Amino acid sequence: MGTGLISMFDALLADLDGVVYAGPHAIPGAVESLRRLAGIGVGLGYVTNNASRSPAEVAQHLRELGAPAEDQQVVSSSQAAAELLASLLPAGAHVLITGSAALAYEIELVGLVPVHSAEQGPVAVVQGFSPEIGWKDLAEASYVVAGGALWMATNTDMTIPQVRGFAPGNGALVAAVAAATGKTPLVAGKPQAPLFHAAAKRLAADRPLVVGDRLDTDILGGNNAGFATVAVLTGVDTRESILAARTLERPGYIIRDLTDLYRPYPVVEHDAGRYRCGAASAVVQGQSVRISGDPADLDSWRAACSAWWAANPETTIALAPVLQWLDHQD
Repeated sequence: MGTGLISMFDALLADLDGVVYAGPHAIPGAVESLRRLAGIGVGLGYVTNNASRSPAEVAQHLRELGAPAEDQQVVSSSQAAAELLASLLPAGAHVLITGSAALAYEIELVGLVPVHSAEQGPVAVVQGFSPEIGWKDLAEASYVVAGGALWMATNTDMTIPQVRGFAPGNGALVAAVAAATGKTPLVAGKPQAPLFHAAAKRLAADRPLVVGDRLDTDILGGNNAGFATVAVLTGVDTRESILAARTLERPGYIIRDLTDLYRPYPVVEHDAGRYRCGAASAVVQGQSVRISGDPADLDSWRAACSAWWAANPETTIALAPVLQWLDHQD
């Protein structure tokens, strides 16, 4: 169906913040692009690490922006954590909730019993973000985790964006329990694979495409799940940070915004170390990438990424080349 990038896939698994919306407002072109998917027979799922809002609340927010969103199209890290716990524990097992009512509800839905005290015999702890969490909650979790219970974190984002700046996220609260117990939790959310596998399973998708604006959660998570990944330039990561990406965080594709899903994706060809994409080309010399092309043309960056990544196939740290822009000549 068509020649656009999305025509190679049967579902789109979309991150939210930085992809669909920025704060309260939709990103230009995002809503229209999401609405077009149904017409070409491509499934749509939303994957979010935020465990403080229920999937129904997230879906309602999306519908208010005009995006297509049934409640079941939203897969949260709390749902992924609940599904994972249900696969590891017997039905009716007691699970200590360190988090929101929305998290407790997801635990209940999979046949487990949410409890709020170590006295109620929990065999597991599930920890997700809630602005109501206090020291006593973290202490209770620590007692149970130290006692040998299974410990599951919905996600480990260290910060959560707020109007006044960045505040401690679930990862910071998980780190407090880890420091107190010397233990490490299983993680259900990005960048681990379970959240993406849960979303693909729900859509019965064999060839999903994961789209995100963050290399360290969306792209790494999609890669960990074994799915195709596309980085979008409407959020956190930039052309420069993508070029410098460590191996496990490299996307399969790079697009400006979601409207690019419907454009043909250029093939990168290489010959004797020169990587060509559209009218642009790139060559690596030592720690430099020499680019023939326009810095405003994304094809220049696609060529540069192909060349630089081929020259540095295995890096566990972000590695930025020196860029040399040559006068564009054919």
